[in-house]
Amino acid sequence: KRRIRDNIGLWLDEFSHLTNRHTDKAETFTAFFTSLINTNDGLWDPQSPELEDHGYENDKLPVSPETVQDLLLHLDSYKSMGPDEIHPKMLKELADVIVRPLSMISQWSWESGEVPVDWTLGNIIPIFKKHKRDGPGKYRPVSLTSVPGKIMERTILGVIEKHLKDNAVTDHSQHGFMRGKSSLTNFISFYDKVAHLVDQGKPVDVIFWDFSKAPF
Repeated sequence: KRRIRDNIGLWLDEFSHLTNRHTDKAETFTAFFTSLINTNDGLWDPQSPELEDHGYENDKLPVSPETVQDLLLHLDSYKSMGPDEIHPKMLKELADVIVRPLSMISQWSWESGEVPVDWTLGNIIPIFKKHKRDGPGKYRPVSLTSVPGKIMERTILGVIEKHLKDNAVTDHSQHGFMRGKSSLTNFISFYDKVAHLVDQGKPVDVIFWDFSKAPF
């Protein structure tokens, strides 16, 4: 039987009282994580941009069932499942059976722009960051979502990545969310550029910024 450990220690509640009750901690996490995402100070009103029709000839999702099956067979059997309680190990074992239904759902989602409601849900797990475990601000939220939903995401992501690469949409300076690139490659490229300018005796100005209370 799996042993469950409680790594969240005592902390102060909203009334400045020490608490160790699981319900109090859960409610505190919920309020804190919600405040990070649903902030609206009236300074910016985000709106969805108007999409232009470029006359894309092929509305069909260019992905084969073989691609979906490959993703299923490479699932980590020891990963956690989402709220739908569909375990990745079961999906991996039944890959030959479910590959066609999952492919059809991906096709439907691509054409309709909709996602199955159950796949939009997630179990939020607090992951400790650093310092003392004395409040929700020392944890970051990780969402455990539906594994079949992740399969669909990776399927469509592969199509988008191929489109960006084939059409040279992204600039070479883009490192975030790019396969084979990371914050390390970004830093190396930046450092090389700055060092080159300094060697030429040119002035260099660098501006750093960060997001306050970023949830991710």
